[in-house]
Amino acid sequence: MPSETAAKCPLCGKPRAKEYRPFCSRGCRDRDLNQWFDEGYRMPAHEGPDGGTDDDRFGGD
Repeated sequence: MPSETAAKCPLCGKPRAKEYRPFCSRGCRDRDLNQWFDEGYRMPAHEGPDGGTDDDRFGGD
């Protein structure tokens, strides 16, 4: 298993800090959280053969 000192922040590539793991700082941690809040990690919907989205299968109105 890689050592904690060799691990890098997934956002900026700097060495990780133990208290903000897996990030290097509070700034990178907060940037990642803001991406989640702003739906920056949202997956695109795929249309099915009938033209509906995946959500339509589950009875969404």
